[in-house]
Amino acid sequence: MGVLQTIPQSAVNKNSLAAIPLFILMAQFIMHSGALNGLFESARVLVGRIPGGTAHAAVGAGAVFASVSGSSTAAAATLAHTSTVKLIEQGYDRKLSAGVVAAAGTLAAMIPPSVLLVFYAITAETGVGPTLVAGFIPGLLVAASLIVAVAIIIKAREGAAPRGESSTWSEKLRSLKALLPILVLFVVVVGLVFLGITTATEAAAIGALGGLLLMIIRGKFTRQNMKEALSESVSSSVMILTIVLAAHVFGHFIVESGITPRIVEGISGLPIPPLAIVGVIALGYLVLGFFMDQLAIIALTVPVTLPVVEALGFDPIWFGIVVILLAEVGLITPPLGLNVFVVARASRMPLETVFAGSIPFVFAILAVGLLLFFFPQLVLFLPELM
Repeated sequence: MGVLQTIPQSAVNKNSLAAIPLFILMAQFIMHSGALNGLFESARVLVGRIPGGTAHAAVGAGAVFASVSGSSTAAAATLAHTSTVKLIEQGYDRKLSAGVVAAAGTLAAMIPPSVLLVFYAITAETGVGPTLVAGFIPGLLVAASLIVAVAIIIKAREGAAPRGESSTWSEKLRSLKALLPILVLFVVVVGLVFLGITTATEAAAIGALGGLLLMIIRGKFTRQNMKEALSESVSSSVMILTIVLAAHVFGHFIVESGITPRIVEGISGLPIPPLAIVGVIALGYLVLGFFMDQLAIIALTVPVTLPVVEALGFDPIWFGIVVILLAEVGLITPPLGLNVFVVARASRMPLETVFAGSIPFVFAILAVGLLLFFFPQLVLFLPELM
């Protein structure tokens, strides 16, 4: 009873936690500004000429959307409405069209500013700024792996994609103009954190202000848009902060029960290499991702697994990036596959078609996971420069 009287207030009364609602508010302002409406078309104009250019554009649009969203399902929903139908209209294979969009949605979990990365940093008690910055290179690697997967599918499956459409240089310059506000906001928010000029929370506040200004400049500052943006931000924030609150209560139970020291002691004494132990833990996260929400996975497991990983001599930020990458695979695999359900509903395709189209991209993401597992500096390089 004492814990329940004190933990709720202390759990959410942290300055670093303010980054979560502020990043969500930034994304809502940008979405209501209409700046994302031409995102897919701009990417298509830039890379449309190369084989499978429109499918590559869907990945590019997903990466740019991820830089301001932080929500994988929101990214998948937006991309499904704007790009899946367009891909099918241009003659792309239905499986490829749906699969690439569902997979591109997962980029929002890794590319900063990611709400999931902030949540992990707070749960694991690592620096929010370094954790956000650590997701940048892995996020780009995942985007690159999706592009490679598209190229392989087109090569292997005849008729999967039509010939690319070329665009003039003036059209490409105009498309860059549409992308500019989003890219500038991303560079400002992440750059301020990376250079140590602001904390992640202060950068999130600047990002939210930038999103509001974008809404005003584009003439979308209306009572209705403000109401929807604030309402959605409050709703999402309360959901996440409730999980934070519950995670703290659970964490207190873990400490009182003495489970963690016993697990650390037991695992540390096993006659197998530390990397193999962490590998087994990582496989556990991959399986959990098939059945559970990513926020819940982090809240319930990190208080138990992180002390083990740290006792074995591994970096907590590196571990967090690997965990989030593996847990995100569950967004495009059965039975949960939230991104698949979102894309199937938006594009009015059968679930089995979208799941089948997503499978090649699962292997692409897992390949990046292996790369990060064996080469931790890909994750730690940027945080160490801060």
